[in-house]
Amino acid sequence: MSILLPFHKSILEEIHDPATSDLLILARGLGLRRIICTLMQIYDSKQSLILLLNASPEEETAIGDELGIMGCRRPGLRIVGYEMGKRDRQDLYKNGGLISVTSRILIVDMLQSDIPTELITGIVILHAEKVTALSLEAFIVRLYREKNKAGFLKAFSDQPEHITSGMSPLKNVMKELQLRRVHIYPRFHEDVKKTLETRKADVIELYQDLTEPMEAIHHAIVQCMTVTLSELKRSNKTLELDDLNIESAYFRSFDAVVRRQLDPVWHKVGPRTKQLVGDLATLRRLLTYLLSYDALAFHAYLETLVASNTTTATGAAKQHQSPWMLTDAANIIFSTAKRRCYVLTAPKPTVSVTERQVIDIDDEDAWAALDEAHGIMGSNSKENRKQKEKKKPWIPDNMSPVLEELPKWDLLADVLQEIEEELMRQEALSTRPPTRGTNTVLVMTSSPRSSTLVSEFLGEMDGTAPKGSRGRSMMERKLRRYLYWKGENARQKQPRHQQTVQFSAPQPQPSLQPEGEISEALKRKDKARQERSANRRRVRGGAPMAVAPSKPAVVDPKVESRDDADEIAAFLANQPSDLLVSSDADALLLEALLSSEAEIDFDAHYGLLAPSQMVVVRAYTDDMDDQILAELQPRFIVMFEPNLDFVRRIEVYRNSNPGMGVRVYFMVYQLSCEEHKYLAGLRREKESFEKLIKERGSMLLPIFEDKHAGKSDAVIKTISTRLAGGRKELSTVASQVIVDMREFRSTLPSLIHASGLLVIPATLTVGDYILTPDICVERKSIPDLVASFNSGRLYTQCELMSVHYKQPILLIEFEENKAFSLETVAESAKTYTKPTNKYPAKKSTGPTDSDRAPPSVQSKLVLLMLHFPRVRIIWSSSPYGTADIFNDLKANAFEPDPNRAIAIGAEEDLDAGAGINAAAEELLRCLPGVTAKNVKYVMSKVGSVRELCELDRKGVQGILGVEPGNVCYDFMHRGERKKGAL
Repeated sequence: MSILLPFHKSILEEIHDPATSDLLILARGLGLRRIICTLMQIYDSKQSLILLLNASPEEETAIGDELGIMGCRRPGLRIVGYEMGKRDRQDLYKNGGLISVTSRILIVDMLQSDIPTELITGIVILHAEKVTALSLEAFIVRLYREKNKAGFLKAFSDQPEHITSGMSPLKNVMKELQLRRVHIYPRFHEDVKKTLETRKADVIELYQDLTEPMEAIHHAIVQCMTVTLSELKRSNKTLELDDLNIESAYFRSFDAVVRRQLDPVWHKVGPRTKQLVGDLATLRRLLTYLLSYDALAFHAYLETLVASNTTTATGAAKQHQSPWMLTDAANIIFSTAKRRCYVLTAPKPTVSVTERQVIDIDDEDAWAALDEAHGIMGSNSKENRKQKEKKKPWIPDNMSPVLEELPKWDLLADVLQEIEEELMRQEALSTRPPTRGTNTVLVMTSSPRSSTLVSEFLGEMDGTAPKGSRGRSMMERKLRRYLYWKGENARQKQPRHQQTVQFSAPQPQPSLQPEGEISEALKRKDKARQERSANRRRVRGGAPMAVAPSKPAVVDPKVESRDDADEIAAFLANQPSDLLVSSDADALLLEALLSSEAEIDFDAHYGLLAPSQMVVVRAYTDDMDDQILAELQPRFIVMFEPNLDFVRRIEVYRNSNPGMGVRVYFMVYQLSCEEHKYLAGLRREKESFEKLIKERGSMLLPIFEDKHAGKSDAVIKTISTRLAGGRKELSTVASQVIVDMREFRSTLPSLIHASGLLVIPATLTVGDYILTPDICVERKSIPDLVASFNSGRLYTQCELMSVHYKQPILLIEFEENKAFSLETVAESAKTYTKPTNKYPAKKSTGPTDSDRAPPSVQSKLVLLMLHFPRVRIIWSSSPYGTADIFNDLKANAFEPDPNRAIAIGAEEDLDAGAGINAAAEELLRCLPGVTAKNVKYVMSKVGSVRELCELDRKGVQGILGVEPGNVCYDFMHRGERKKGAL
């Protein structure tokens, strides 16, 4: 069980009172989950009903486990999921206790009165920074406060950066949650600062320099980011993009910020701007992968980028390529990343005796003789000869593996060696082991992939090897896998272009071409190889064989990588088939999958080794790291990559365990994006807290009042013009809208309720919203509209609405602050110039690109309207506009009946499935025009398949609709028409 620190206790003293509702904003890493669990433990009782909202499945499990450790086991935290039935949820709510429920389930239960809202003791909301006017949490709070004024609401957040954008963001969050008190606790808060600076851990900062190739790549990537960002600003001068710089581009939120500013004009920007926005995200990932991936994985990723940038998924040439790949900096990135892995040398040419004497760069005997002639000891020649003898048979002859290792790997090995020596020294000095903490070494990385890579290195590390080659065996295994991948790719692409050459199996037999006849492609390739090999030789006693150009030419990375792939594939074609892979073709893939299961391996061996022999490698997570520290109790912690949150977790862990010495090794690449990102994140959080504190000091608190109170006009129904004088009718039924259960994924039901309409959730077969007995609305967002057209689902939906309702409506809803257009400007660009007779018209040679293009959304909508003339289309610019439209449509109309809306299109009799011939039903489903949605309706209209076949055309159309009825009738009477023709 975690110990509460003094500032934890002061926070709990301020927010534990059930009579108050509070918002707590705490800096990350200071133990927010510990505070939440302690608060829920205080409220745990069978007489109280406490709801936990907005928690992810991982957070639910972790909070439940911690509550169990704290003693809340009977019954503890219960989790309500989609597999739990309605009656089970009702019983669970009535029994009280701690319950975690999703927002979608809770909002439906509150609207259907399955949960006693007035009996809820309190609600605990996590991730309060995500609450907006359109979120389900704001909808829940409104329903909660309508029926329950006495219950409390506690909201928590540890993301202050998300509450600093826009006008008065803190006030907006508190307004939607209907709160009036906020508590802000940054790291520089007086209570937090006083507590954490009492005991400090022994921190050793290790600044590792990048290697020269990594530094060159890092500088080139930053240069590409600068060029891309300046190009984006230049092409969009009307937008406020001045605050976007390289420092902010290090964070993931940068892509969202850029996209949010471009959303209003996204339909106006061209494909080049969209490409630039995507390139910024790609370059940001490259910076991260450079410091966390091994050299071969980084090079393979760059090759996939080149391939995806030049060709589309269908194999055609890509029109809008990334501009940064055409720069000189990109050439540095690709060429240097390749040199980190291997260097390709020229094959040994056959030189006649009459030619000048040439020493090949790989001829070690000749170099040894040359060194001996110059008086240089040949000590290294033996080592080089040994290395040459050890060259693996699966490595091509002209390939010299470099296999540069990450500099932090050697640093980590030295740190572990130092920790081992420190443990031995402590054991020699003291006779008894330390009472607090274990000798387990905890290594923390930034991602699961990075932790897997570090685990592989530590598992295969050669301690006797010199620095820079301790992980040689692991890198050679990865090189072997890379060559297999490279050869397979070239082998799959080769038969498409050259059917005569196949690399699928070894080919010792001679080629089909006669001797002396060589194809032109092979001649050009041999000539290019000879030219490249000429620059790789050293000439004794003469001038160079070829004069190098003064300015290096920019090499196309795609052409260069293709040449490498061809050479590797050609080498593999002449080798045994099992050279790179064993008899089991999937052995490498299986090995890769098993090596990534670090958690399973950790659980299998945990407890079998002594703590001093254990090195636990894990990736940073959320508050779960606090539990890991509490369980392992490590005295030596290695932060392989910097993380601001974990630094504070170590501070809390050190002060929670007095008397235990903790040593932390803090590794960071010097003058890299890793260091800049850490410092920028620290500065961003500090500025965010300062903005929140400043806003709290000048914030105007809203006054909450019951919106539904005093609405006497709501009872007065409609003004009927049929009555004399247009007098008003009284109605006891509130104005309501029947909403399909699946629509609660969207924000529209919340806005409908906020506009004053009563929302009734139901499972509807026809339509999404029932406004009146005659009006049925099918809502489609733009992505859903396109998907419905492609799948044909919209046709069936419009058909069912036309059959059962007098006024079917198709609502096409756009997102707020986004383009109110179905297509971009580039797609709708046409020439409107008048034709002249100055130049003769060109003859048509075939279908144009516009003829081959698929039909647009507009043309599909026109066809839909021609098939269903009664269907009306309503265009809405945002969910707010949709709520106003619904209020206007419901004016002077009667209220819908929920029971009738549920029964339409569904089974009217609950026992309808009893006594039905299953074979006849299956036959009925096979008829054209009969779908899974209308089969029950057809079965309720006809007693048998024979009765359906005996109906005339109008009878079948009356059941299935006009078009499906025609198709079904023609199918059933096809043979009769043939007989009539005879």
